[in-house]
Amino acid sequence: MKSWQFAAFGIENLKLVERPAPTPRPGHVVVDVRAFSLNYRDLLMVTGRYNPKLALPATPISDAAAVVSAVGEGVTRWKIGDHVISHFAADWISGPFRSEYTKTSLGCPGPGLAAEQVELPAHALVPMSEATGNWHEAATLPIAALTAWSSLFNVGALAPGQTVLTLGTGGVSIFAVQFARATGARVIITSSSDAKLARAKALGAHEGVNYRTTPKWDDAVLALTDGRGADVVVENGGAGTLNQSMRATRAAGRVAILGALTGLQAEINTGLILMKRLTLGGVYVDCRDEFERMNRFIGQHSIRPVIDRVFPFENFPDALRTLERGEHFGKIVVSRAG
Repeated sequence: MKSWQFAAFGIENLKLVERPAPTPRPGHVVVDVRAFSLNYRDLLMVTGRYNPKLALPATPISDAAAVVSAVGEGVTRWKIGDHVISHFAADWISGPFRSEYTKTSLGCPGPGLAAEQVELPAHALVPMSEATGNWHEAATLPIAALTAWSSLFNVGALAPGQTVLTLGTGGVSIFAVQFARATGARVIITSSSDAKLARAKALGAHEGVNYRTTPKWDDAVLALTDGRGADVVVENGGAGTLNQSMRATRAAGRVAILGALTGLQAEINTGLILMKRLTLGGVYVDCRDEFERMNRFIGQHSIRPVIDRVFPFENFPDALRTLERGEHFGKIVVSRAG
C-alpha cells in the first residue's frame, strides 16, 4: 500500500512510500481512497507552519472520497462497497464545538488521507451520493464546503436578500458564492485577478473588486452597498485583512473568521467591533450532522463544486506547489479514480 509521507518539513521532502495494508480495529473501517482535495491547511502542515512540533514522519490531507474495503468488529453504519466522504473533525458528530475535537481532526493529528488505503473511525465518514457528485467533486466538500456553509448559516445567520462579502477565489469563497446565491443573497467577491473576478461573476457573484488595483477594497464594498456594508463577511484572509473586512461590514453585521492567509497576528481595531456592534465568530468547519444537512442542500439546489485542476496521485507535490502559488480558482484535486 502506497502512502505519501514527509519526515522533514517542506514539499520537497514528500516521499511516496510502501506501508503495510491497514486492518480495521473494532469500530473502524478501512477505505480505499479514490480522490482527495487540497486545503491551505495541508500546505501549512507540510511546510511546518501549522504545527512546528508535529510528530514526524506524517501523512497529510484531510479531505477524501473513498470506498469502504474492510469493516471492523461492531461497525453497523457501513458495509464493504459503500461510497463515503471523510469528515474532518472526526469526533464532532453534533452539538456545540468542544476543544477536544481538534485532537481528532484528520490529516494530522488524525490519520492523513494522502494514501491508497486508510483506517478511519466508522463515525468519521458521511455517505457519498448522487447529490455529492463524482469522486473528484465529493472530495472537495469536507473542509472548504462545510466551512463556507458554517460561515454563512451558523455564524453568519444569512437570510435571503442580504449581502455577502467573500475574499479571494479559493475553495471556501467559491462555495460561499454558490451557497449564498442559492439562498437568494447578493454576493460581492474580491480577487487580485480580473479574469478570476469574471469567472466568479459567471458563477453567480453580483460584483467583484480587484484588491490589487483597489487597495482600499473596503471602501469599494461600502460604495457598492450605498455606504451600508455587507451583512455577512466570509473572512478567510486572516489578521492582515480583518480590519478592512470589519470596515466593510454593516452595523450589527457578522464576520465569520476562518483563514490565515495573511497571518494570525496583527493590530486589530476593536473600536470597529464596539461602535458597529459587530459579531465576530471563528469557524472550525462544523459537525457531521451539519455536513449531512449541507449535502442535502447541495442536492436540492444542484450545486456542483468548482474544480480548477485534477492531478494524478503520483504528482501530489506538484498539486501542493500549485496551491502555494495561488493559481487556482476553486478546488485542487488529486485523483486515484482515473
